Amino acid sequence: MLGIYDQKSRIKIIVAVLALLMGAATVVYTNWLVQRVSEREQEQIRLYAKAQEFIINTEVDSNTNFVFEEIINANTTIPIILASDEGPVTSKNISFAYLSDADSVRLLNAAFADMKRQHPPIVVSLGAGMHNYIYYKDSQLLSQLRTYPLVGLGVIASLAVMAYFAFSYSRRSEQNRVWVGLAKETAHQLGTPLSSLVGWQDYLRMSDRFKDEPIVEELGKDIRRLEIITERFSNIGSVPVMRDENLLQTTRNAIAYLESRVSKKVKFSIETDLPTDTPARINVPLFDWVIENICKNAVDAMEGRGSITLHLRRVRVRRTWWRRHEPAQQVAIDITDTGKGIAKNRLDTVFQPGFTTKKRGWGLGLALAKRIIENYHEGKLFVKWSEIGRGTTFRVVLNQ
Repeated sequence: MLGIYDQKSRIKIIVAVLALLMGAATVVYTNWLVQRVSEREQEQIRLYAKAQEFIINTEVDSNTNFVFEEIINANTTIPIILASDEGPVTSKNISFAYLSDADSVRLLNAAFADMKRQHPPIVVSLGAGMHNYIYYKDSQLLSQLRTYPLVGLGVIASLAVMAYFAFSYSRRSEQNRVWVGLAKETAHQLGTPLSSLVGWQDYLRMSDRFKDEPIVEELGKDIRRLEIITERFSNIGSVPVMRDENLLQTTRNAIAYLESRVSKKVKFSIETDLPTDTPARINVPLFDWVIENICKNAVDAMEGRGSITLHLRRVRVRRTWWRRHEPAQQVAIDITDTGKGIAKNRLDTVFQPGFTTKKRGWGLGLALAKRIIENYHEGKLFVKWSEIGRGTTFRVVLNQ
């Protein structure tokens, strides 16, 4: 199943080529039909003109006259205007129902001008050097056939777009199931050895030999770290509980944990434009994981030397009809580093699973962070700014 999604570029090309071929076939065939119908209507009008001319210039019996009148009356679809050198004389298949005389004249003149543009007139000889002219325009059927390719192309384009989004949705759903399944299994696998480690720590604490040994407390710190990791994976594998948490304090706690575990040459600072008690709706273990992943990537980008600044601010949401359900204001955390920056042609790929600039790395940190913020917190995570040699700013947007 996943092998299909690995060929997404090829599938997109195949869908596009099929859509183009179907569109081209529709246009070619419809144009052929239009040409055939147009020629048939032209011949029908020529026959109509010959019948008019024959009735006017020939003395025939009633039976013959009846035949030519039937030819004239057979035209019920093609709009016609019989005109002299001075202008329109009479019309056929142009509706004047419920129109005033002035409106009827305007409609007739407009149709007359349209017919002059569409087709050359057919001459009806009246004898003695006098002539009338038959003007006509395409029937409604022919006009619909001319516009049919546009409708067909629109339908094909819609189907191609629907197929693309269906494929993308299926691909994302499959990826989500893989992520959730992996997270659940990881949390489950960590549970058993973690319980054993807790038991061993209790045993060492009660032992006279290790009673005052600092290793016991260090073991406790590692156990707590594993408990946090297990909780994170457990939250990803289920529906995480969101609560209103103090954003500034939660961010400080996440940074305090990182500061003691990265190079001392990396300086962390937090700035805020928000009141100190501003809440945000978050899941603390998962939020800490996001901050940790972004900051660890920043530390790697700075090669263990530089500064990371977290700036808390309020952002206003641009209200559009598809985002009308979102709050008018949200809070954002801008995480700025002084690292080597990201090239513009790679900004769209930094969140893709497998993207990494490290020799030893899985390339899952930012992909996981984006999934946590957008899928679970219903927020946004993106690169706000980046410049080669100067650094990068990631923005995390959260709801309140």
